[in-house]
Amino acid sequence: MIPAVDRLYRYGRATLAYNILVILWGAFVRASGSGAGCGSHWPLCNGEVIPNAPGTKMLVELTHRATSGVALLLVVGLVVLAWKWRPKGHPARRAAMLTMIFMLMEAAVGAGLVLFELVADNKSMARAMFMAVHLMNTFFLLGFMTLTVHFARGGRPYRWRGQGRTAWGVGLGLGALIAAGVSGAVAALGDTLFPVSSLAEAFRQDLSATSHFLIRLRLLHPVIAAAAGVTVGLLAARVLTGSSPAQIRPARWVVGLVFLQVLAGVVNVMLLAPVWLQIVHLLLADLLWIAAVILGAEVLAAGDRRPDFSG
Repeated sequence: MIPAVDRLYRYGRATLAYNILVILWGAFVRASGSGAGCGSHWPLCNGEVIPNAPGTKMLVELTHRATSGVALLLVVGLVVLAWKWRPKGHPARRAAMLTMIFMLMEAAVGAGLVLFELVADNKSMARAMFMAVHLMNTFFLLGFMTLTVHFARGGRPYRWRGQGRTAWGVGLGLGALIAAGVSGAVAALGDTLFPVSSLAEAFRQDLSATSHFLIRLRLLHPVIAAAAGVTVGLLAARVLTGSSPAQIRPARWVVGLVFLQVLAGVVNVMLLAPVWLQIVHLLLADLLWIAAVILGAEVLAAGDRRPDFSG
């Protein structure tokens, strides 16, 4: 029989993997223009629990809602099991509760997108802002879910106070990834709403003063993403010099994923952002965020063995 210690870790890891799949399917819903597949109804679909004759876009949206519902139930299970299999005051309990909070916020943001009709061909500033909030909430959701798994496996509690430059370095790295993710979400929305047939046409749109604000905002993402990649890559590289094995492994993942993410971003621009590559790009962003969260937790829990970011 699998010990309770390992069972929570395995359950949490499976829940995290499943939620990543749900997030990627959500990106497909946006990229395929299926967000209005159920009209402006939520949680019902066009006023029905089970539509009689669903079309393709309705099926895409229905699948996302169904899988999101399962994700919510899995997180409820994560909280229950963390309380059952971990003692009072264990960090896995706190991380699981925060995961639940951000899961409920995720559902609320998703419902808001539908109820306020910020889907399909909506090109408003409100939709761009909702997408930015959606991305930030998703990152926090994945972050605390990752920490639940990390603590379930035996990861040490971390602390921010008294860490000096180390805390600032971790905060800077995570903040840079959030900024890159937010700009990426807005850029992906622009790619979906304003498709182009050539790279030259895309550049003309981006540089035109009369273009829609979503098109002009696309220019910010490569700049922000490049700055974030350099920042996070350098911080992770600093960890690789003289740190403990618990820090070196996630640091290697961060460095490798930064390289892959930059490469995917360049190819995404060259190929005019096909849907499949947008999803791959988002997957790499999620994996990079997860690796950075684990690295940050290890660095902030290292005590005297934490890396020096002063140089």
